[in-house]
Amino acid sequence: MIERYDYRGRREGGRRPLFGQRFIPIRYLVPNFATLLALCAGITAIRAAIEARYELAVALIVLAALLDGVDGRLARALNAQSRFGAELDSLADFVSFGVAPAVLIYMWGLGPLRGLGWIAVLVFACAASLRLARFNAAIDEDRPKWRSNFFNGVPAPAGAIAVMLPIYLEEAGIVIVRDWPLAIVIYVMVMAGLMVSTLPTYSGKLASERIAREYVAPALASVALAVGLLVTYPYLTLSTVTLAYLALIPFGVHRYELRRRAWEASQAQARQVATSSGADAGAAPDTTGSPPVPPTETRH
Repeated sequence: MIERYDYRGRREGGRRPLFGQRFIPIRYLVPNFATLLALCAGITAIRAAIEARYELAVALIVLAALLDGVDGRLARALNAQSRFGAELDSLADFVSFGVAPAVLIYMWGLGPLRGLGWIAVLVFACAASLRLARFNAAIDEDRPKWRSNFFNGVPAPAGAIAVMLPIYLEEAGIVIVRDWPLAIVIYVMVMAGLMVSTLPTYSGKLASERIAREYVAPALASVALAVGLLVTYPYLTLSTVTLAYLALIPFGVHRYELRRRAWEASQAQARQVATSSGADAGAAPDTTGSPPVPPTETRH
C-alpha cells in the first residue's frame, strides 16, 4: 500500500490536525471537554485518596472511565477526530487510570508495606503509560476491520477499574483484604502484566456501532438497571463486573484465534484464486495473432 501525504505533511486518511486551520468548528471541542472532565475527575480522585476519602476516589475513577468511553464516540459521531484529541485523551488516561488508581491502592492498603507496596503501584502506573504509548504508536496502522473488536492487552480504563477489586471486596463486606497486603501486591502486579501483555481482549467496538430496532428499548432499560445497581450497591456491582470481565479474558483469546484463523484462511483462498486467474489469463491465446504467453510469464 502506497501512503500519500497532503501539503501539511499529514498522511491522507489519517486524523486531521485540530489547529491546522484558522477557524475551528465548536463541535471539534465537545469531545475534548469530556476528556478534560475525565482528567479533572482523575486528579480529584488523587486528592480524595490522600485525604482518605476512598469512596469518593473510587467514584471519581469510575466516572472518569465512563467519560473516557463517551469522548471517543462523541468524536466519531461529530466527525471531530483529531491528533490533538488523541494525544489529550492519552495524557488524561495516564493520570486517571495510571496514577490515580496507583495512589488510591497505596493509600488504602499498601502503606504498611512501604517500599514493596510503592514498587507495586509504581509498576502499575508505568504499565499504564506503556500500554497507552503502544496504543498511540499503532493508532494509524492498517488492519482488518474485525481486529477493531479486540484490544492488545487490557485497556487502561478496564485495568484501573479492575485493579481496585480488593477495595470493592472489602467495602462490600465479602472479605477483609487488607489482612493480606502481599496478596494485594501480587494482584496489582498481575493487573500491570495484563495491561502490557499482547493478550487479545474483547472491546465490543463493532458490536456497539449499530443495534437492531427491537433491541433499543431493552438496551435503554439495561442502562437504567446498571445505573440503579451501581448507585444502590456500588461495591457489589463493581466486584461482579470486574470478576466477570477477568473471567471473560480467556474466551476473548479463544474468539480472537477463531477469527484470525478464519481471516487467514480467507486471505489464502483469495490469493489462490488470484494466482489461478493469473495463470489462466497467461495461457489464453493472444488476440493479435502472436503465440500464447507461457503460463510462467505475467501479462500486464
